Amino acid sequence: MDFYTAVLRKSGPYWVALCLENGIVGQGYTKKAAIAKLKEAIDSIVEAQRTDSAVYFVPLLIKELRLFRLSIMPVDNLLI
Repeated sequence: MDFYTAVLRKSGPYWVALCLENGIVGQGYTKKAAIAKLKEAIDSIVEAQRTDSAVYFVPLLIKELRLFRLSIMPVDNLLI
């Protein structure tokens, strides 16, 4: 996939970027750094999928997005 959608939120001193298409996250001290980390994580998963058919991801559920935006769910729980 060449296009992904991300949602950003502030979490303490960090910015967290969450990909809606697969639930992968990246974080950094700036929005730009969080997005760069997210891109790295997505690239890593895509590469792993090329070599291992057991690696997959699924679109983020609306409920998980709401929890992310409300800062209720720890970011670690959003990794799929």
